[in-house]
Amino acid sequence: MRIVSTFEIERILDPVNATHTLDLFATGVTGQGFQRGRVSRVRTTDWHLLRAAPMHQVALNIGQLTITWYGLLVVAGFVAGLWTASRRSLRNGISGEVVADLGVWLMIGAIVGSRLWHVVVYWEEDFAGKPWWEMFAIRHGGLVFYGGLVGASLATIFYARRHEVPLWKLADALAPSIALGHVFGRIGCLMNGCCFGLPAALPWAIHFPPEHFTRGAGVHPTQIYEAGANLALYAALAWLYRRKGFDGRVFASYLIAYGALRFLIEFFRGDYEVWYLGGWATAGHLVSLAVIGCGVGLYRWLRRPGASAERP
Repeated sequence: MRIVSTFEIERILDPVNATHTLDLFATGVTGQGFQRGRVSRVRTTDWHLLRAAPMHQVALNIGQLTITWYGLLVVAGFVAGLWTASRRSLRNGISGEVVADLGVWLMIGAIVGSRLWHVVVYWEEDFAGKPWWEMFAIRHGGLVFYGGLVGASLATIFYARRHEVPLWKLADALAPSIALGHVFGRIGCLMNGCCFGLPAALPWAIHFPPEHFTRGAGVHPTQIYEAGANLALYAALAWLYRRKGFDGRVFASYLIAYGALRFLIEFFRGDYEVWYLGGWATAGHLVSLAVIGCGVGLYRWLRRPGASAERP
């Protein structure tokens, strides 16, 4: 069963200037929202019109080329992740050149997977009836992490089989760096204005520009929550890598730990219009549970006696 949240636009009379302004009030199943007043309400299901809003997204312009913070930080995450993984892999007898060579495949797999996931999930809202090339316009966002994880994992399996590289040794070397790269990605989300949180009256609440969907109301800085969680996860997995015991343990631990952290952070997310399981779960909750299950199954399978033999 799924429940679609109700998003409403409130037309509010300004008692001082006697003019009308628009404000947003998200009710939905959470009972929380961006309420700033009341006069009349007009229901809308056009979430795609409300999700995007002007932000300070541009990092710099080089002639006709516009470079956004989101794109710049995603690239920085890839570079940081590959560099740290190439150094770490030496402990398991995998050269840094192998990781660097894999980097191209990882980037292609991650971008294709994350974009394909977004297009499938948000087809009706963002792409139906629009030019086909909109599916490839990723510089303003629209990359789903879990889709990228699936795409990058498939690319790694393909590369390991083709070049006869021990799969689980390679996965262990990459796992901490996935978390590190995700730190940059979530900061990019912050600059892009996506993946924002529920309303919050807290000292650390953040305020987006008035043109943003949140209308400048204080919200949980979920992007910062997740960036901090991923940074801590990176440190923990880097520590575990030196004491891993069996091949594949670090990668399986990453799936379990990240799935659990993401599951908790999802309770503070405010950018979903569809809720499941009676109204308490987001799509991120459901996928996180699946990722945790995969991690637990992989961990138990790889730690069995005789399971250390590589299965590239």
